[in-house]
Amino acid sequence: MSSNKKIDQWISSRKKRLESFKAEELYPLLLRGDKQALSSAITLIESTHPKARAESSKLIELCSREKSKSWRIGITGVPGVGKSTFIEAFGSHVLDAGHKLAVLAVDPSSNVTGGSILGDKTRMNTLSQEENAFIRPTAAAGNLGGVARNSRDAMLLCETAGFDVIFIETVGVGQSETMVHSMVDYFVLLLLAGAGDELQGMKRGIMELADTILITKADTGNEKASKLAARAYANAVHLFPSKESNWITNVLTTSSLDGIGLNETWNSVQSYFNSIVSNGFYIKNRRQQNARFLRENLTHIMLNEFDSDNELKAYMSLLETQLTEGDLSPGSAVDLLFEKYKAHLRG
Repeated sequence: MSSNKKIDQWISSRKKRLESFKAEELYPLLLRGDKQALSSAITLIESTHPKARAESSKLIELCSREKSKSWRIGITGVPGVGKSTFIEAFGSHVLDAGHKLAVLAVDPSSNVTGGSILGDKTRMNTLSQEENAFIRPTAAAGNLGGVARNSRDAMLLCETAGFDVIFIETVGVGQSETMVHSMVDYFVLLLLAGAGDELQGMKRGIMELADTILITKADTGNEKASKLAARAYANAVHLFPSKESNWITNVLTTSSLDGIGLNETWNSVQSYFNSIVSNGFYIKNRRQQNARFLRENLTHIMLNEFDSDNELKAYMSLLETQLTEGDLSPGSAVDLLFEKYKAHLRG
């Protein structure tokens, strides 16, 4: 059998499988904590097939009725900081504390591979085999808007399936940190000591997002450098504006291999959530996130409208060419696109 025929058969079987997913069938399975149904549900919400989109909307609506008190934790860090190793070690700590953990990863940079989480799942060998753990990449969908919608919906599905602690790992860099911060309750920034980025090299904006900064790999031979880095960052964070949550960013040193700092990190997480639940920020923040997502999702839907209609897509491409050649201003292009869209709606 030729490779093209095999690919065609795989696409056909996957399409049939997607079309077989029904919201009313998946929902009760999710409520029972069925991880296979959870995987199928996430595949459903990531699909762009019209039938799948209709079923995924029904499923999300059903899941939205469930009132979850989950802890959504964002985790990011510089390349080589050891995010996968940390998530494996800290995730096991969370499970030992009696929680159910879901690990989701977002990567706006890759539509094909889904980013390094595919490799991370292999490296998180212990965690991936735990009954109360679930590890899954989030499809990029071509842009940050697609990532945001898929990730938010995936979190909701995980919460419906009974996972009360959810890690959102950023695989990409730049805007993805801000995007992930906008959908979680608690944001962790992992940094390395002696990597040449202490203070001056690390973007202040990302540091300001962090609720906790962890200096990783603080094990044999690196203890002194880690303590010095932690002290420098601790001095820096006190210069940042106060947070609406009233939480003061703390800095800890950790070693995923030796287990150093994992208990302190978990204590910090618990203290944070106890604080924001008691002062009302937990609910306030979730509501603010939902309001922001309304605008973000509207932008994503509008872009999809242009991409899915040949006439609108061609007109947008024409205007983009005029923009790049300096024949049109961005403001004029937006006005022309909007007028074209309104005319399109009128038929």
